[in-house]
Amino acid sequence: MKWSHVQQNWAAFYDAIVEKWPEVDEADLDEIDGDQRAFVSYLAEATGQEPSEIREELREWLAGEIPSDVVMDPTHDNHSIALSAKYVGEGEDEYSDDARFGDDDEHENEGDR
Repeated sequence: MKWSHVQQNWAAFYDAIVEKWPEVDEADLDEIDGDQRAFVSYLAEATGQEPSEIREELREWLAGEIPSDVVMDPTHDNHSIALSAKYVGEGEDEYSDDARFGDDDEHENEGDR
């Protein structure tokens, strides 16, 4: 992942940040608001590590995948749908209604039987 993913979805990354750096406080993260330099400085102070060590940890953390709870955030829906296009048959639109394939209206039609 890239820092821009983190910055754009800052609050959604709180759980992943706290998991990696349990010393952080969410109120402080609110103030940082995705600023990478401020985040590195804050982590150095909170953990007692050198900023260079924090930058290396951050590089390693960013090499991982975007946490699923961030990917599942509704703001990413269109991107996820667009990525699904490779699984949609030729001539079909990945944005089309898929109700005929699932049970989207199953409960509504139960009274019709």
